[in-house]
Amino acid sequence: MKPQLPLLAALCTGALLAAGGAIAQDTAPGSATHTAVYQTPQGELTVNSMPAKAPGYGQAPSFEQLAHGAKSISASQADAYPPLANDFEHADKNRDNQISKSEYESWLKQG
Repeated sequence: MKPQLPLLAALCTGALLAAGGAIAQDTAPGSATHTAVYQTPQGELTVNSMPAKAPGYGQAPSFEQLAHGAKSISASQADAYPPLANDFEHADKNRDNQISKSEYESWLKQG
């Protein structure tokens, strides 16, 4: 039985390589659209897909708008501008759970 094992391994490897080529994706360089072509019993099936567009948030609000007149922006106030809420821990450089005006301006420059 042992002499048949290398033959079986070679056949499995060949089958996997052939199957991988059958479902390979063709993507143009720099293109966000992906196209995959599959062979089915009914014929050829082409699937085109692309990632969803990132939401646009527009220009960042001023520090004063987010802080509502306070000297810092809290985590709940940052929720009004989702990119800041998502990056709150990074923007809060001194880890005091508040974003000062200088921390906010520094965060804006990084984005």
